[in-house]
Amino acid sequence: MTSLLLFGASEGGLFDFDATLPLMAVQVVLLTFILNALFFKPVGRVVEEREDYVISSLAEAKKKLSQVEQLESDLKNQLKEARQAAQSVINEAEADSENLYKEALALATTEANASREEARREIDSQRQSALNQLKSDAEKLGDLIVERLLASK
Repeated sequence: MTSLLLFGASEGGLFDFDATLPLMAVQVVLLTFILNALFFKPVGRVVEEREDYVISSLAEAKKKLSQVEQLESDLKNQLKEARQAAQSVINEAEADSENLYKEALALATTEANASREEARREIDSQRQSALNQLKSDAEKLGDLIVERLLASK
């Protein structure tokens, strides 16, 4: 109580505005500076570091995303070119196989025609020899008939 009297405090009112009010204000300000120095600045630094980390990570992620999009478009172009190249190879292979088929068909047709012509010639020669044989046999038979008719008379 003596300390209160020393600062000029009077006892008993509903609101005593003595030296405690400025003392409390100084305590609050001092506590604010102490808390700010001990707790809020380190926490603020950690928050700022995390914010910087998040911002840099976001920028790096955007950069990587743009790289991925560029790579994706490059790969799509390469795939398109590869498909076109494969289609042209397929078309060439189909054309080559068609040409080979036509050549084989023409060769087979030529061989068949040649074989048929050879068979026709052979048949003609056999027919001619058979006709010649028949003529000679007919002449022999005719001579034999004439001889027998003349011999019987």
